[in-house]
Amino acid sequence: MGVRKDLQRAKHRTDLAIRTKAETVRDERGVVRETRTAPLAPRPTTGSIADLPYTNAAEAPDAVVLRRERHGGWQPVTAAAFAREVTAVAKGLIAAGLEPGGRVAVMSRTRYEWTVLDFAIWSAGGQTVPVYATSSADQVEWIVRDSGARHVVTETAANADTVLTGTAAHPEPPRVWQLDAGALDELTALGRDVPDEEVTKRRTALTPDVTATLCYTSGTTGRPKGCVLTHANLHAEAANTVELLHPLFKEVTGETASTLLFLPLAHILGRTLQIACLMGRIEIGHCPSIKPDELRPALRAFRPTFLVGVPYLFEKIHDTGRATAEKLGRGASFDRAHRIAVRFGAAHMNRFLGKGPGPGPGLRAAWALYDLLVYRRIRKELGGRVRYAISGGSPLDRDLNLFFYAAGILIYEGYGLTETTAAATIVPPLDPRPGTVGLPVPGTAVRIADDGEVLIKGGIVFGAYWNNPAATGEVLDDGWFATGDLGSLDEDGYLTITGRKKDILVTTGGKNVSPAVLEDRLRSRPPVGQCLVVGDNRPYVAALITLDPEALAHWLAVRKLPADTPLSELVHDERLRADVQKAVDHANEAVSRAESIRAFTLVEGDFTEENGLLTPSLKVKRQAATAAYADVIEALYANKP
Repeated sequence: MGVRKDLQRAKHRTDLAIRTKAETVRDERGVVRETRTAPLAPRPTTGSIADLPYTNAAEAPDAVVLRRERHGGWQPVTAAAFAREVTAVAKGLIAAGLEPGGRVAVMSRTRYEWTVLDFAIWSAGGQTVPVYATSSADQVEWIVRDSGARHVVTETAANADTVLTGTAAHPEPPRVWQLDAGALDELTALGRDVPDEEVTKRRTALTPDVTATLCYTSGTTGRPKGCVLTHANLHAEAANTVELLHPLFKEVTGETASTLLFLPLAHILGRTLQIACLMGRIEIGHCPSIKPDELRPALRAFRPTFLVGVPYLFEKIHDTGRATAEKLGRGASFDRAHRIAVRFGAAHMNRFLGKGPGPGPGLRAAWALYDLLVYRRIRKELGGRVRYAISGGSPLDRDLNLFFYAAGILIYEGYGLTETTAAATIVPPLDPRPGTVGLPVPGTAVRIADDGEVLIKGGIVFGAYWNNPAATGEVLDDGWFATGDLGSLDEDGYLTITGRKKDILVTTGGKNVSPAVLEDRLRSRPPVGQCLVVGDNRPYVAALITLDPEALAHWLAVRKLPADTPLSELVHDERLRADVQKAVDHANEAVSRAESIRAFTLVEGDFTEENGLLTPSLKVKRQAATAAYADVIEALYANKP
């Protein structure tokens, strides 16, 4: 098991252990209320993120920094070639009228051209405004109007139509290009007469405190707010993360680190990941989809050494393994492999952390058997070379984390928001702690307020919401950002997120319930798709549950039922309800009896971006979902369990 051998070797690298040690502050009762880590990368006094391609080109022109999918393969892009392409597109933007400090919106899925555009906009002295490719005309209208973007680059003709429709009433609609229609070639041709020196002049005029991007929140409530992030913010996140993790991903394993980037680049985590990779000269490939059927072939072809994803990805990989086993009549065997993995992973990790003797001979033998039958297939699904992954966006089920650890893939959890330039905490490489989201990113401090709210301070924290001083004042106080999330710190300063402050439900019995804990665990078990836990001002907690289409299709196929069986019939199927009840039971294991789900109902359809119930970052819009299913919720409580 390579990942565990790497950890054992890394354990001897005491320099890393010392550098990532957290300092904790306790209150008068001895409870840890604050934790902070020293920065591993100094704050820059000059320059900007725009310098990265040119620094790489000067220091290692022939180094492969990206790989581009073309002509049926992954073609290498050297540092020198990437810098030339960035310069050419930057010249085109200048010729198109982009002024220093001007803003360019980019509406596209994750692809190579997005990365070129990001650095070209910065090199031309501009600011990037990312827009999710799934955004509606109304959402685009707001972001373009609020940001003042005068130029928009879209991916498809449909995206361009959305922009044109949304901005038709603007006094000066933005100029629009399409990547699918050759936007980069068009910009390159447009900028041929602009001297390279103009790009150099604009780029070198940038400083760390200049705004790099207006990154709009996903908007679970109300209109999205534009987070003003500077080049210093992006540097603090990327540089400290590289210094923390790259020694393990590369030096300890002896491999050249590479990753396939499939998170939306409109999301700050995807953006900072590409910056960190270019900073560390880690090879990047791009995939436009996180859908398992589309992502798996790309993973097998690219064969990355590490991944950054969301719990949904790891849940789907696990569920696909179980579905495959069921089709072969080996569902019970997979379930046993899962249980063995959780026990083995917990025992092995406890030994690594000095908290136990490790797996016994019987458990090791069982693990070896299932490594041949199950775990190696999981590794193959991810391309065969992945040994590390970072998960963020929402909590990852602890048992799922241990399952992947036993399968040879160590998942580091992290936590952050757009306002913290992505990760504010991450599990350090030499001290994994499944169930937590780790220690503060180097140079960051985390504090727990009296009401349990998580506060964050450091170079990664944004400075303001664009055009919204009132909202800024609500969340920033003396450099501390109030996240709106609830959490706790353990004895070593590791953070655990327990819920969302605004989402707390209060039952008529006076019990405070955090729905996020229950919802995250529910979604980690098939056949559950999305879900909504309710119970505010109600006698008990209940849940609305949708069924994952792939999991439902598999469930029907295994039982030889028609694929088009309507949900109105399935809701009464005791076998299906029993399987959903297992997911409910798993969720209830994390809470007290008073907080547990006492009833559930299956609802048709799903929560999606298209129907307005899901954000692009896969978060449920609680208010919208509650309103949409108001009658269902009333009926649920009318039928008391």
